[in-house]
Amino acid sequence: MTYLTGSTQPSIPAGQRFRQLLAQPGILQLPGAHNGQAALQAKDAGFEGLYLSGAAMTASMGLPDLGIITVDEVCFFIRQIVRASELPLLVDGDTGYGEILNVMNMVRAFEEAGAAAVHVEDQILPKKCGHLNDKKLSTPHDMALKVAAAAKARRDMVIVARTDAAAQEGIEGAVARARLYHQAGADAIFPEALTTAEMFREFARRLPDVPLLANMTEFGRTPFFTASEFQEMGYRMVIWPVSSLRVANKAQADLYATLKQNGSTEAMLGRMQTREELYKTLRYHDYEALDASIITTILPQNQTGTPKAA
Repeated sequence: MTYLTGSTQPSIPAGQRFRQLLAQPGILQLPGAHNGQAALQAKDAGFEGLYLSGAAMTASMGLPDLGIITVDEVCFFIRQIVRASELPLLVDGDTGYGEILNVMNMVRAFEEAGAAAVHVEDQILPKKCGHLNDKKLSTPHDMALKVAAAAKARRDMVIVARTDAAAQEGIEGAVARARLYHQAGADAIFPEALTTAEMFREFARRLPDVPLLANMTEFGRTPFFTASEFQEMGYRMVIWPVSSLRVANKAQADLYATLKQNGSTEAMLGRMQTREELYKTLRYHDYEALDASIITTILPQNQTGTPKAA
């Protein structure tokens, strides 16, 4: 099936489909997909939802994750991922791209582009990756206003409030913020950059009735845990935000180094996606079949049964 056939597209809004996934038993696993191809590959691997990371987006554009891309640029990524995969997509909304009205504009734009959920964080600009130091936090009150604005702007979208406060304010401060954000209208809470299993468990123990999201990023402050381990610690969602981009970028670097050294890509053939694999992932033959079916079905015929001349 292709996205060009409207009758085959999901009839249930993306936000509602995300809520249905969240209501299922077990932990909702959301791998990062930094473009449409990655989204298709994740879908083919069996995942039912996806995550779009701000860090992955900016890195794929050759930019650092410092809050310098625009809402429209993010919508370009949302549209291609949703169009390719049709899966519910959680999107990194950074700090909301400004203040109250900006947050509302972001939610409307993301939802219209096809996003199912968005998370907004309590940093101020210039924001940083959650696993770096010297992050600057907004006041709890200001962040709660942003959460309330996001909730007011959405139709069906799931609103996730991220707090980066654990590093500066400890578990007590982060939990207090999380409770305030949930009261302001957040459907779920994302405690960023927790550093031990004990911290994850304590956060979940303090918020037993709130869906929680865990971030399993590589090379960060959080030790490696599996999805089942996060579930055991009390979490309903887990993301692997930049993994697909990291693997793709490493492979590309190896390709360019080999090509520069050898003047040929032959040594890399075993690590390449073949033409057959690419076409299968892209549903190439489905598009061809659709094209052929339209020509066969609606091309006007003359009385002898042969197509009319143009």
